[in-house]
Amino acid sequence: MNTSSVAIGVVGATGLVGSTFLDILEEQTDFSIEQLLLFASSKSAGKRIKFKKKNLVVEEPSLRRMKELDVVFFSGGDDLSKEWAPKLVENNVWVIDNSSTFRLHPDIPLIVPEINGNLLQNLKKPQIIANPNCTTIQLCMVLHALRSLKVTQVWMASYQAVSGAGKEARQELLTQIGQKKLIKTSRHFACSLAFNVVPQIGRISESGFSEEEIKVIKESKKILNLHSLKISAFTVRVPVLNGHSMAVWVRFEKATSLEEITTLLENMSGIQVMPMPHQIAEVTPKMISGSNMVYVGRIHQDLDDPTQWLFWIVADNLRKGAAWNGFQIFQSLAPLIKFKT
Repeated sequence: MNTSSVAIGVVGATGLVGSTFLDILEEQTDFSIEQLLLFASSKSAGKRIKFKKKNLVVEEPSLRRMKELDVVFFSGGDDLSKEWAPKLVENNVWVIDNSSTFRLHPDIPLIVPEINGNLLQNLKKPQIIANPNCTTIQLCMVLHALRSLKVTQVWMASYQAVSGAGKEARQELLTQIGQKKLIKTSRHFACSLAFNVVPQIGRISESGFSEEEIKVIKESKKILNLHSLKISAFTVRVPVLNGHSMAVWVRFEKATSLEEITTLLENMSGIQVMPMPHQIAEVTPKMISGSNMVYVGRIHQDLDDPTQWLFWIVADNLRKGAAWNGFQIFQSLAPLIKFKT
């Protein structure tokens, strides 16, 4: 990474993804932060957040303040990204956007650095870089590792943690679990999530697919540059605090072996393969929370189709699914940034 001092902004700094991004910045030692500005909506403005022994005041977004920066990480929702990201680019500020606003825009890169980070090398001036959907990232990591086997079709069912719905939704689950009686209603989901599962993430369209499922399908094709890939998704919210899990069925062009699949996955940066059967308990969202890796376990061949294999994939949705992937994008951009400070 470029070791120059950098001026960074975080929009949505009080949310779960924003807080995780700040944790990641605190962990880094190979570059110097000249300036760090924190932004959030008006209801959070004025709050103080501790960062490296300093208390930083959260501000409302303003062009006057943000245009001083080299790069701004957005995790404050679609509305904030739509309003501010284009203005910052016009003022020569790089934007890494974690919202869904620009992901499918044909002129905006949708980046998982281990897969298509090379697309950033050709950028000549500041622009918006889209950070993919959390579930999409961990699925694409595995599919990219296996692409030499010629994937022809993918089916995925996800089991997504409440942290993916934000801080208030997480607190609601904790409150519901602590109640002595079963609560049936919810402010954040179609029904109470405590001791339950909800087969809906986002609005459901006339096609029957939810917003989250459409994100996984369309974003995966763009990231992998496999627009004819047959892929279907079914996403479910589960009463887990953090970490998304998925069961995935992958069909290849021809039969292959466990050894070949395992070797390809082990050679992929960012993936940890957990061998069967002794370490199944370690491939759970509770065990991997806080990690930046994508974990793969229960790799086995379909009983009726030798070209089809099953995988269990787990990752921390706040880290590799959001903040860590965004930081990796920043690492890739660093040589391109003409630092203002």
